[in-house]
Amino acid sequence: MTSEVTIEAAGAESVGHDRLRRLMKRGADFLGCDHAVMGGAMSWISERNLVSAISNAGGFGVIASGAMPPHLLDAEIAETKARTDRPFGVNLITMHPDLPELIDTCGRHGVGHIVLAGGLPPPGAIERIKGTGAKLICFAPALALAKKLIRSGVDALVIEGMEAGGHIGPVSTSVLAQEILPPLSADIPIFVAGGIGHGGLIAGYLEMGAAGVQLGTRFVCAHECIAHPNFKKAFIRASARDAITSVQIDPRLPVIPVRALKNREMESFAAKQREVAGLLDQGSVEMAEAQLQIEHYWAGALRRAVIEGDVETGSVMAGQSVGMVKEEASVAEILSQLMDEAAQALERRSVHA
Repeated sequence: MTSEVTIEAAGAESVGHDRLRRLMKRGADFLGCDHAVMGGAMSWISERNLVSAISNAGGFGVIASGAMPPHLLDAEIAETKARTDRPFGVNLITMHPDLPELIDTCGRHGVGHIVLAGGLPPPGAIERIKGTGAKLICFAPALALAKKLIRSGVDALVIEGMEAGGHIGPVSTSVLAQEILPPLSADIPIFVAGGIGHGGLIAGYLEMGAAGVQLGTRFVCAHECIAHPNFKKAFIRASARDAITSVQIDPRLPVIPVRALKNREMESFAAKQREVAGLLDQGSVEMAEAQLQIEHYWAGALRRAVIEGDVETGSVMAGQSVGMVKEEASVAEILSQLMDEAAQALERRSVHA
């Protein structure tokens, strides 16, 4: 009896995993990895150790360059290459003042994929990236922008919903997927992100036409992640409803909402906005400087939480899938669990079809 069950389970797993591989083939081939699972680029977290671990486990790690100057990104790429011989990407911020130099840095290292985040690519950026031989991936928070980016020559898109951690847009992942995948997935590889914590949902988006997915929150409690133990404990203890969005205090400050775990820091951000708004009233700063102060605030608050372990006055950025993070595990174990869950979901659907 036991042997029959084991054989049956093995057969089901084989069928499910085979279907999963077929559905992920386009995304995996595009990225050059085994599983079409991109690591979300999380500042202070997505560095050499986590990125190389994701790639070594068969996924696709992505370095979060954040506010790094070119020489620091150069060192980070070199250290990542020393830890893996598998492909990985680099996430660059469109508003970074040294963006051309950062692109050139990626080019010198032969980085195969560059992910641009933070809005439309500035003039010349797409051509410069293409000139390095890298494939370009951009974020598309709306159908109209997705179409515009495709016309501009990007090679793939990430559609990320408001369930994600960190800076977020106004639309949920499920709505974006329904809006963008049906008309565009045949034209370009599209990766879905935001609120994904279980392989069953990965299977669903693949069946809708996604080439793969991007996950950030799920990897924070990986053994290979350098985040402070306090940061990881906050994730393990949190429920989905603890991951809330920041509030915009002054309409003159176009603050992009941030999703993070509820703590004293969320109240401090409201006070920071009032402070900056006061400086605007006094004419002490220009709008561009005011916005830069807000961004620097987030960078510092996130570092306090991730690196120093201050989870009360630091920013514990987390997506709503944080409620599904129950324990620390290796990246390989996390990916394996997600792939098994996706395969099992696909198997069940094929049985009942």
